[in-house]
Amino acid sequence: MNAVAIPPFERFYEEYRDEIYGYLRKLAGRDAADDAFQETFLRALRGYPNLQHGRHLRAWAYRIATRVAIDERRRRRPTVEIPELPADDGRPAYAELDHLTGDLPATERAAVVLRYGYDLDYADIATALGSTEAAARQAASSGVRRLRRRMT
Repeated sequence: MNAVAIPPFERFYEEYRDEIYGYLRKLAGRDAADDAFQETFLRALRGYPNLQHGRHLRAWAYRIATRVAIDERRRRRPTVEIPELPADDGRPAYAELDHLTGDLPATERAAVVLRYGYDLDYADIATALGSTEAAARQAASSGVRRLRRRMT
């Protein structure tokens, strides 16, 4: 394929600004569209010198706008106040699972309790165990298999 020359950023901006702004108004809403529009073209300006060719500039601008709108939506805080739930100061998760996991090997017991008692992801479990994520996943899986065998 022949390389397509990259137009000056000003021409790129003039060609796509109205189209991208309309898209952001639909995607992010009227209130967030202005900020998202500015962020979209700031990101485009930062990335513009790194472009290899001028093909698909429109799609590139839409991709940036979509990502900006998604980022903005994630940053928004809920407008509804979430009620405070009563705290249950019961036993900690490791104590609640002790009757099940007490006979497991130490690593498997720790992995099962951290995963299912504290709902940690495997990366955090790996950090706690001083192992890899794959080893943490394997330890939790092995522990659950042992528990299942015991219960059947």
